[in-house]
Amino acid sequence: MTRILGLSGSLRRGSFNTGLLLAARDLAPEGVQVELYEGLRDIPPYDEDVRAAGFPPVVEDLRRRILEADALLFATPEYNRSVPGVLKNAIDWVSRPPHQPFDGKVAAIVGASPGALGTALAHYHLRQVLSVVGVYVLPAAETLVGGAGAKFDAGGLLTDEATRNVLRDRMTRLVDLATRLAPRV
Repeated sequence: MTRILGLSGSLRRGSFNTGLLLAARDLAPEGVQVELYEGLRDIPPYDEDVRAAGFPPVVEDLRRRILEADALLFATPEYNRSVPGVLKNAIDWVSRPPHQPFDGKVAAIVGASPGALGTALAHYHLRQVLSVVGVYVLPAAETLVGGAGAKFDAGGLLTDEATRNVLRDRMTRLVDLATRLAPRV
C-alpha cells in the first residue's frame, strides 16, 4: 500500500484545491491510499521561541504524518502570486530540526483557480521552498487548473474529464517516482 498525504493550502469550504485532493483520492491507482490533512488552520504562526520549548502537538502530528507517508500531494491556490501563508507556515514548522521529515520525500503539486492562468506562480514558489527542505518534486508535471469554476460541480466534485485524466496521470507518475526513490531496506 502506497500512502500519500494530501495538503491543501486553502482553508475555504468548497475549495477547488481541496476538491482536487478529493478527486486525486478517487483517481489514485489501485493500492494507493490518499489521506487529506485537515489541521492546517490549527497550526500556530511559526515562532522559534515556541519551537525551542517543543513542537506544538498539531505540528508533531503533521510531522509524524509526513514521515509515515510515501509521498506528498500539495494543492495550492495562488494568493498575491505566491503560496498561501498557512501552507508556507506549516512547511516552516515541519522543516525545523531535529529530524525534519521532508528530507527525501517525493511530492506533486496541483492547483486550481478561477483565473485563466491557474496557479503557475504559486507552483514555482512552492517548488523552490520544497527543494530547500529536500523534497523531490515530480518534474515536468505541472497541474494548473484554470477556470476552475466551470470544472467543478456545486458540491465541489471535479467534473471536467480532461482535468480528471491529467490528475489521474499525475497520481500514477507520483506513485512511480515514490516507488523508484523509496529507501532500500
